[in-house]
Amino acid sequence: MCAGMTSTLFSPFQLRNVRFRNRVMVSPMNQYAAKSGIAGDWHFAHLAQFAIGGAGFICIEATKVERRGLGSAGDLGFWNDRQIPPLRRIANFIREQGAVAGIQLNHAGRKAGALRPWEGFGPMARHFHEQVLGEYPGIGPSAVPFTESWPAPREMDAGDIAEVVKAFGRSAQRAEDAGLEVIEIHGAHGYLIHQFLSPVSNHRADGYGGTLEKRMRFALEVTEEIRRHWPTTKPLLFRISAQDEIGWSLEDSIVLTRALAELGVDAIDCSSGGINSQSKNMTSAVMSRKLGFQVPFAERIRREAKIPTIAVGLIIHAEQAETIVRNRQADMVALAREMLFDPFWAVHAAAKLGVDPSFKQFPVPYGWWLDRREKSGYERGISFPLTVVL
Repeated sequence: MCAGMTSTLFSPFQLRNVRFRNRVMVSPMNQYAAKSGIAGDWHFAHLAQFAIGGAGFICIEATKVERRGLGSAGDLGFWNDRQIPPLRRIANFIREQGAVAGIQLNHAGRKAGALRPWEGFGPMARHFHEQVLGEYPGIGPSAVPFTESWPAPREMDAGDIAEVVKAFGRSAQRAEDAGLEVIEIHGAHGYLIHQFLSPVSNHRADGYGGTLEKRMRFALEVTEEIRRHWPTTKPLLFRISAQDEIGWSLEDSIVLTRALAELGVDAIDCSSGGINSQSKNMTSAVMSRKLGFQVPFAERIRREAKIPTIAVGLIIHAEQAETIVRNRQADMVALAREMLFDPFWAVHAAAKLGVDPSFKQFPVPYGWWLDRREKSGYERGISFPLTVVL
């Protein structure tokens, strides 16, 4: 794009009463740095840089609604009120920079007690698993382990299901108390809600298993419970694995999305895979992924379910992101690892697209100096007296 041209990526977007300054979302990225589920200085520094860097929406990492739902040591939690104040501090700073702060709520189910990724992703040793989660084994829709090397979870009974649903609701209330503006339900990547959805992990013969409608029941009850505690003025998102290699199709996702929309879900964050280690997007396909490989999921769900969507998956370049939203393949784009590589991706994209060549989307203490740097001809190798910066 040339200077002066309009950009869809950097146009405002609104869901309910929440207005996003642009269509750039920072995806939830687990940091494995919490203590007793409580956010620390690392989380503040990690998330604050994206707000300074111009993103419109910053979603805090997968935050567990129960201690027994911890995916790994160091996960954030929202199962008690002591976990609220540090997240309130983060939300306040993000809002002060003009961005929207949200949080992803999650329960790991049968994947609870995993090693951190740099430790190998496998299950923890039993003694450490008990120390972290407080009980052993984990819970799931059926007594089906994640892989052969994982312990089988305990099949959830009616009481367990009701307890976890209520835990999601209590966490939603804590999100409101923390001043967060968006909740995203994590129903993807092989975690508990996804486990109920997939026939690979859900072998139940009661009202929560069997047909697609019954397998969707847990996800819908969680959504209803969160909506009871979450203000009608604030958006509710749902992250799905739009399809798996086996057991779950894009057509199933469209059916689920329509049901979620009726319950007050405002947008769908479209990822894929993760129900087991053989899922297409977890193993052999890693090296063959193409830029924007999951964008078609967001495009089709947006078109057929008539709901806003968020596209993810190797979205790297400013022009690529602009094309996705301009062509109505999705309403927002979400970036993760690219944001770690360049926390100021949004400001740099705005400059590259000609939307903001003077860095006005930065806070003034950054933007003023960078605009001066640009005008000085620094990148063109033009020298200037040091006194000009004073």
